[in-house]
Amino acid sequence: MGSAVITARAAATFDPVGRSVATARAFVRDTLQGWGHSELVDDAVVLTSELVTNAVVHAGTQADVLCLRTEEGIRVEVGDRYPEREVPLQGTGLSLGGPDREGGRGLLLCAALASRWGVEYTPTQKHVWFQLDLPQRPVGTRLAGPVLPEALLPVADGRIRVAVVQIDRTGAIASWNEDAEDLFGYAPEQVTGKPLTDLAAWPQTPGIGTGIAEALQMSRWEGSYGIRGEDGRVVPVYASHLRVRDNDGEPSTVCLLVRDVERAVLQTPQRAPSVDGSGGSHAEGRATDPFEVFIGSPAPDDLDGLLQRTVERARDMLDADSAFLLLATDDETELEVRATTGLPSARQRFARVPVEAGTGRYGSARMPAVHEDLAVVPGAVPLLNGTGMRSVVTVPLKVEGRLTGSLGVAAEASGRYTNEEALRLQFAADRIALAVESARLGELERLRRGSLSFLVEASDLLAGTLDRDQTLALMAQMTVPTLATWCAVYTIADQASEPYLSYVLHEDEERIDGLKALLAKISPPDPVPTPGARIWNAPGEAAHQAALRTSMRSLGLGSTPQLGSGIGTTLATASAVGGETVVLPLVARNRVIGMLTLGKPTDDHFRQEILELAEDLSRRAALALDNARLYSERMAISQSLQRSLLPPELPHVPNVEVEVIYRAAGEGNEVGGDFYDLFPIRDGAYGFAIGDVCGTGPQAAAVTGLARHALRLLAREGFSGPAVLERLNAAILDEGERSRFLTLLYGELWPQEDGSSILKIVCAGHPLPLRLRQDGTVTPAAEPQPLLGVMEDLELYEETITLEPGDVLLCVTDGITERREGTRMLGDDGLAEVLAGCTGLTAGAVAARVLRAVERFAAEPASDDMAILAMRVPEPVQQ
Repeated sequence: MGSAVITARAAATFDPVGRSVATARAFVRDTLQGWGHSELVDDAVVLTSELVTNAVVHAGTQADVLCLRTEEGIRVEVGDRYPEREVPLQGTGLSLGGPDREGGRGLLLCAALASRWGVEYTPTQKHVWFQLDLPQRPVGTRLAGPVLPEALLPVADGRIRVAVVQIDRTGAIASWNEDAEDLFGYAPEQVTGKPLTDLAAWPQTPGIGTGIAEALQMSRWEGSYGIRGEDGRVVPVYASHLRVRDNDGEPSTVCLLVRDVERAVLQTPQRAPSVDGSGGSHAEGRATDPFEVFIGSPAPDDLDGLLQRTVERARDMLDADSAFLLLATDDETELEVRATTGLPSARQRFARVPVEAGTGRYGSARMPAVHEDLAVVPGAVPLLNGTGMRSVVTVPLKVEGRLTGSLGVAAEASGRYTNEEALRLQFAADRIALAVESARLGELERLRRGSLSFLVEASDLLAGTLDRDQTLALMAQMTVPTLATWCAVYTIADQASEPYLSYVLHEDEERIDGLKALLAKISPPDPVPTPGARIWNAPGEAAHQAALRTSMRSLGLGSTPQLGSGIGTTLATASAVGGETVVLPLVARNRVIGMLTLGKPTDDHFRQEILELAEDLSRRAALALDNARLYSERMAISQSLQRSLLPPELPHVPNVEVEVIYRAAGEGNEVGGDFYDLFPIRDGAYGFAIGDVCGTGPQAAAVTGLARHALRLLAREGFSGPAVLERLNAAILDEGERSRFLTLLYGELWPQEDGSSILKIVCAGHPLPLRLRQDGTVTPAAEPQPLLGVMEDLELYEETITLEPGDVLLCVTDGITERREGTRMLGDDGLAEVLAGCTGLTAGAVAARVLRAVERFAAEPASDDMAILAMRVPEPVQQ
């Protein structure tokens, strides 16, 4: 500010949240009014509002506001922590923007309203500043009243005496005029050098911080007190104080005193708002809006800003220590705290109190009420319990006769308010009730649209999975942090089971372990099927006790087991769960299957709209969780039954390598229409089979089980291969409508002492087995015969082959040979070509190479079951 001398300074920092804009406006307003420059308040508040909005909303950083006063004017600096963000400047070719545009509007206003303004950059901050010069005090009429009849003029007792008393910087009387001597009886030499406090009878009201010493330090002060005269009586006076300094810079306070009944001589007339249009302050002469008179202009365009401005103005209007505003729920049965000043707002925000009369209820909501001393009627205003407030006045906000809210102001002293203050506050409440209700309905509509979108998205996510664990995770992730700070999901397996803590989530991942440990040590909430959220105090109480024990232990006052990994973790957990905790039942198909627990941090509450949204979500989540449970049960049953259709581990066959690869088509299927088996029969003989039932899935798997068990039973009864298949054919036909035709390759294997193996094979409608010799030739090892499940009378025969050392017998199902890519098919020839390249490979390597060739043949996944059975007679080991 150049060489100007700074005579006053005030600074504050505001967090990057929307509410900070309103708080910054109030800070600048209060600062300038305290400095006695109310004529600059409106312009300064408008400019500060725009610049702080740029910092906390657009730049997204903290805003540092600095107010400086000099002899020339007022300078306000607004700094943010985003110096890289460019600001359009005049003369650069960049437009500042129009007044209706979001970007650049603050600088446009600075250019229009401020005497000077500018932008300063540092490596860490950007400062936008403006200066408002002090207006020249015009000579002439400042205030004039109408000509009154003589009978209406104020009454004065003889000659009006105005005592002029000057007080030095120490608070002692420096001068005392003749009128002061006439009024109070003291000669100047009797009082000069004495403190004014020796004479002043100041109203020492409990809870009022301003005393005579503080009043003498203010730049201006006006009000009533008493002066003890020489005769010992107190003379009530009305005083006007002005703080000045002489040519040497020495400060003093000039006090003008008159009898209290003659206060009109000094009292500054109140500027009452003009509601009829006459005497309006607008140059255009239009009627002054009572709403704007109370709220100020421009009015906040958001509900939270409007409510915060309302409580601040109500507090100032009645010179209160605190103020609060509550909005009614839709059914008018409860009031919800939405804005406070002078109270612990973080603890009270969104807290709810019932409306109707009764113990601990807000009985004065529907009518104006004045409580001179809350100590006499404790609990009359539950919001003020434990705040130290003694007197309070509350008035309703009504729209068309319907209760929409309640506005109240309170003071730490008792007896501060009368019906006159209640009428003033009611007048203000009537002015803003309609605007508040309109803003509330707009906010409610936005919340409902957001809730609908949230529920649609949540339903899509929950419907997209049938996995239980994923459903639990989705439930928690959708609630944190959108609806709550932390979430815990309890599940109940059946009616006889206790609730089990299945999932815990906190918006701060470092708090999850401590929260989980805390919840594991307390009893779960009762599984009550009643819909709606209910308060659960156990986590908060347990966290408080754990923090208390840990703190005592850290001070050496006790020895108890630790809940977490030290006092830091324990206290952090206590803070995380110290707010409101609610439990919502998870009810599906008329049964409680779990509980959804939502929590807030210390001194925080849930909004009613959030609880209603959480209740809707809990119903959808419960159904999704139960569907996941049913699906898991069905899958477990299906997999158990399917596994029973698969053969146990393959037996060891002497001098023969055996490898099986099996792939069932269809998601979740472990067994389909293809099957295989290898089992001992008798006397060193082994039976083997590979077959294909018409179709896939559970119906084909049922015939698979029949075929595999029938083969083992009949073979072990001593029947030959053809006899086994003929009896199996009859069993399949006996199934009637459930029967399916079956292709089957069945054989019996006898390992020989010379290292070879003899095989007897029956191929009933199945792809022919292929024999790979050591020289690389591939030939069919059997001839085709009729398939099973079609004709009653079958005449089958078996064929005998001998596998020499190094030979391979490959048996597959048609899922291998019928693998397709467009019009191409692998076929028997393609399989033979693949097998021809497997000379010298083990049985496992042969099966793996065949499967790899099949998978690479087509890009699409297989749509048919596939089974590969490879048997190889190994070559003798050379000594």
